[in-house]
Amino acid sequence: MSKSGKGLSLAAALAVLTAVTGCESPQQSLQDEQGAALQTAVQRGRFELGCPAATGTVLSSDMLQPVLWGGTERAEYQIGVEGCGKRATYVVVCPMNSISCVAAAGQSNAQIQN
Repeated sequence: MSKSGKGLSLAAALAVLTAVTGCESPQQSLQDEQGAALQTAVQRGRFELGCPAATGTVLSSDMLQPVLWGGTERAEYQIGVEGCGKRATYVVVCPMNSISCVAAAGQSNAQIQN
């Protein structure tokens, strides 16, 4: 196969991939990533609160646009974790189409609330 044939196949594959992934709404994307975000916040909360029974609640979510052209779109969640008479909030950021999320302490976590 010639180089132009490979280029055409690659272009066609990219067009199909763009069409398939471009159909999902921001709300659907946020919903898809929510489980991983919740799990990440709850794991951190269980450790910091010293409470293996702690549970989490999604307080809010938002889609963050890439800073640079071609950058990664990210889902951001505010998640509350509560258990053993204590509670904390976390900001969780999940890059789209990734299996990893990062949980950062919310501003109210300077001292864990009892």
